Amino acid sequence: MDGRNGQTNPYELTDETPVYVISVAAQLSGMHPQTLRQYDRLGLVSPDRTPGRGRRYSARDIQLLRQVQRLSQDEGINLAGIKRIIELENQVSALRAQVAELQQALETAAVTMRQREAQVHASYRRDLVPYQDVRASQAIVVWRPDRGRG
Repeated sequence: MDGRNGQTNPYELTDETPVYVISVAAQLSGMHPQTLRQYDRLGLVSPDRTPGRGRRYSARDIQLLRQVQRLSQDEGINLAGIKRIIELENQVSALRAQVAELQQALETAAVTMRQREAQVHASYRRDLVPYQDVRASQAIVVWRPDRGRG
């Protein structure tokens, strides 16, 4: 973000910016480029494509490749299991984002409701006075319109 005018800098790099060619991504992830191609075909990691169909990996893709390698080598999980784990993690992330969005909407609705409730209370007529007969077990409200008005 550019602090002067609040606009996004189109040249700002994020974790999702596809900048690494396959050879660099392979080096950074500690894998062979052919392994990255196989993972792309299997849908484990889906890098962006250039107009010439070349793969471009982001920092997030590199992290995912490292996670796939760790799950495969250290945990002994097969590629189908790893794909399912990644899908479930993505679902959890999406659901967490949805919950946060719904919580924000709920908080906004609660604030609006409290404001409207305050407006209603402020609009009450002050000539209606609750009356309670101390002899009765229930409170009643007595309203006696002033017939001389209006």
